[in-house]
Amino acid sequence: MNNLTKMKILRPANEIFEAFVDPAKIGGFWFSSSSERWEQGKTITLKYEEYEAQGDIKIAEIVENKKIAFRWGSNGEGNAVTITLIDADQANTIVEVNEEGFNENDDQFISRLLDNKEGWVYMLTCLKGYLEYGADLRAALVK
Repeated sequence: MNNLTKMKILRPANEIFEAFVDPAKIGGFWFSSSSERWEQGKTITLKYEEYEAQGDIKIAEIVENKKIAFRWGSNGEGNAVTITLIDADQANTIVEVNEEGFNENDDQFISRLLDNKEGWVYMLTCLKGYLEYGADLRAALVK
């Protein structure tokens, strides 16, 4: 089972790509820090300092300005996430986030799927605010 989330960002794909892979930029919209630049084959540690939490992702594939694929979860063997950047035109990009690997037999399946969708919509909203307006919305969500 997968969960697909999309949003149009009024910025070119190269700016969006750099926001994800550059450790100096990711703190403007998603995690508070990233251990290093995202590159294929690397394991990256992501931190949420506000929540005293961290986790690792394993970068499976990088296509500059087009695609970022990684696994997260236990030992990098959890769900697969693919972020695809689709040029709408030279100044606008559709960002698609597809997460796969949900267990349909899990008693909490619907709850996990809804929480996951909420998280991706929130992250993309923060990305849009950060790149289009310089707004810092990250870590403002309260459950």
